[in-house]
Amino acid sequence: MQTKNYSRLSTCIRCAIAGVTTLALTAPVWANAEEQTETVAQERVERIAVVGSRSAPRSVADSPVPVDIIGGDELMKNGSTDMLNMMATTVPSMNVHSHPISDAATLIRPMNLRGLSSDSTLILVNGKRRHRSAVITMLGGGLNDGAQGPDISAIPGAALKQVEILRDGAAAQYGSDAIAGVVNFVLNDSDQGGHIEVRRGEFYAGDGTSTEVNANIGMPLSSAGFFNVSAQYKTSDATSRSVQRGDALQHIADGNPFIIEPAVQIWGSPEINDDIAIFANAGLDLGNGRDAYLFGNYSERDVLGGFYYRDPYTRGGVFSNDEGETLLIANTDPSLGGCPTVSLADTSFDAVNSQVSALPAHCFTFFSEFPGGFTPNFGGNITDTSLVGGTKGEFLSGPLAGTMYDFSATVGRSEASFSIVNTVNASMGPDSPTEFDPGRYIQLEKHFNADFYRYVPVGLFEDLAVAGGLQWSEESFEIIAGDVASWEIGPYIDDGFSIGSNGFPGFKPDDAGVYVRRHWAAYIDLEAEFTEDLLLGFALRHEDYETFGTTTNYKLTGQYRLTDDFAIRASTSTGFRAPTVGQANISNVRTAVAEGNLVDIALLSPTNPVSQLFGATELTPETSTSYALGLVYSGYDFFMTADLYRIEVDDRISQSAEIPITEAEKEQLRASGIRGVDSLSLISFYTNDFSTTTRGLDIVMNYSANLLAGRSTFSLAYNWNDTEVTKFSDITGAFKVSRLEKDLPKHRATLAWNQQWDDVSMFVRANHYGSFQGVHADSDGLNLDASAKLTFDVEVNYAINDAFSVAVGAQNVFDAKPERLPADMSSILGAKYFETSPMGINGGMWYLKGRYSF
Repeated sequence: MQTKNYSRLSTCIRCAIAGVTTLALTAPVWANAEEQTETVAQERVERIAVVGSRSAPRSVADSPVPVDIIGGDELMKNGSTDMLNMMATTVPSMNVHSHPISDAATLIRPMNLRGLSSDSTLILVNGKRRHRSAVITMLGGGLNDGAQGPDISAIPGAALKQVEILRDGAAAQYGSDAIAGVVNFVLNDSDQGGHIEVRRGEFYAGDGTSTEVNANIGMPLSSAGFFNVSAQYKTSDATSRSVQRGDALQHIADGNPFIIEPAVQIWGSPEINDDIAIFANAGLDLGNGRDAYLFGNYSERDVLGGFYYRDPYTRGGVFSNDEGETLLIANTDPSLGGCPTVSLADTSFDAVNSQVSALPAHCFTFFSEFPGGFTPNFGGNITDTSLVGGTKGEFLSGPLAGTMYDFSATVGRSEASFSIVNTVNASMGPDSPTEFDPGRYIQLEKHFNADFYRYVPVGLFEDLAVAGGLQWSEESFEIIAGDVASWEIGPYIDDGFSIGSNGFPGFKPDDAGVYVRRHWAAYIDLEAEFTEDLLLGFALRHEDYETFGTTTNYKLTGQYRLTDDFAIRASTSTGFRAPTVGQANISNVRTAVAEGNLVDIALLSPTNPVSQLFGATELTPETSTSYALGLVYSGYDFFMTADLYRIEVDDRISQSAEIPITEAEKEQLRASGIRGVDSLSLISFYTNDFSTTTRGLDIVMNYSANLLAGRSTFSLAYNWNDTEVTKFSDITGAFKVSRLEKDLPKHRATLAWNQQWDDVSMFVRANHYGSFQGVHADSDGLNLDASAKLTFDVEVNYAINDAFSVAVGAQNVFDAKPERLPADMSSILGAKYFETSPMGINGGMWYLKGRYSF
């Protein structure tokens, strides 16, 4: 094998990268100053990243692009057990929004890096592309509308050695979806030891109780390998940050005794049951410079959340079609005569109920079954599996001698089986069930990779690192029809009753099908140290998709070391994000709020003739151009990076604004085979309609010292991010533009202090969230400017002995409240807080955990 001069890399490793993360490091307990020094040195050496370069891994200070590394133990130092929350509290340029009432977005929450949509960040596991979730975020809070990213929640923290976050465009190196950056989850590869941990937590409000048991064990695989397994089981109760809706309060005042108290509609986190996640990672030394590896996962969870309240007097298609003037009535036997009109002019419950009670037996109204109205509960079962296998090593002879190789195959599958209960298929009248299985989505991906790299002497300060490779991929998205009752057109459709399970109609057999796309890619990546102080890199990638053609992208990077401690770095690149197969083919009907009222919205594929009447065209890739300029300082006890960036994204893919549909257009829908369009008020579709420019600044600082008779580590991370929509049309609409530009805080920061003593460690973190636009229920008019917030997290850990430790902590320890809805907005839909709050809506949470290590 050829040798390489690692002097510069060794210098940077020696520089102490202990603070490259945005969270203070959690180092082992030290007994004395000598052991402290030794342990700190070991911790620094481990701070090496795989992402950012296709050649040899580099230390973070040596990288020409910004990379954060978060250790697995650091991630677990958090009140939340959700991977998204763990990462969002440590990386300020990352935001995670909860969506309490958002169809499938309730099941899998999206993540945003540098203000771009969740599917603009590529997710890797052990450097291999992670498959997308089957869930497409229909209601994604503006920014994530229509996004389809991987399910990060399927990855348990116990399985991780570290997480590497590349905050720079990298499509030229890794392919589609890497416009905002790359997150690489590195699995634990220990061949010995392990732990068992039990965690219990609850919000200060007394709800959302969560219990988690996680474990990890490392075992030798013969004498030349390892087998590491992690498992996690958790449950989490629902939360409620709701007040009684104004219309429900009026019904109570009118004497209706069937209104649910204290709130007919719940805004909060969903209930999660039987959340199981298993990850296995194995490697084997085959000898002669060859290794084999195999890793994969299985995860499954059941999720159930709230939906919008169906008012017993006004809900169209179920109770009334004339805005509460009269009740909808189904005549189950016309031979017995007609049905009288039930007037709602007198809204008192006794007046309405007496009319309903007097109806003939063949006259049916849902008011008799649900006199207090009803609130559907939407949920589903999410199953995620993957398997990656491969071999890597070095060619020892022949023309490729000295070349390193990595051959791998990946298969990943995500399945979302939806369910909706406490609702009706109104068109079935009295024969309607109240529980439905609306159908399933299945996302299946296969990737085959051949990667190579070697060092080539070209007379420079160090040999030229040359990497290259090929990739073949196949992606499929399958829609499976729901049970018959969830989509059936019942006998009372002509009486004005809506079809399908109300709130989320099932997928019809006509909707079902498998949609497949294949593509191949080739790339080359060059990197060399031209002098002792100058590092330059170049990457080029070409991809060929069978649906929309080819794309070629490049990346240039460089770092120049001004002194032993200071360096400047820069990069520029082009990128792309291909539309997913699901985005190109999905269609459904959902319920949302428009101007304070519930309406049914039809999401149509962009190739549907009706969509094209409003300007839809076949989807094409997003394209991007990124620029970055940074400064790195890496003195022995202090580490700092400051990186400016600019990301221009053209022809972004998202859902269009909801477009009103006229009677003439409804006739076209009927002609295209869609029935039950009478209840539809709006349509939307996926489109390449707008472009954005995002500017920002990331600052990361870390300082370590022996203080207070122990070891202290201080870290500061700050992000300024500003997005401007530079091009759009009425298909996107001005309201969505304001959401893209204002919904996320422009300023985010975390300041952390980690203190280590002999048997006790303490961790304190302050989280700053800048002002943002608060939007409720995705509705124009239910929005205002929300103020900045500050929260604090704390944890104290006590090591009972070498094996046992206990910790107690709190997230948002002072229970800082998110931005509260004004009373007039709150009364419309019964929520206390804006759901777009970057700090969440649940408030403070305490937790207790015990750990046994072996």
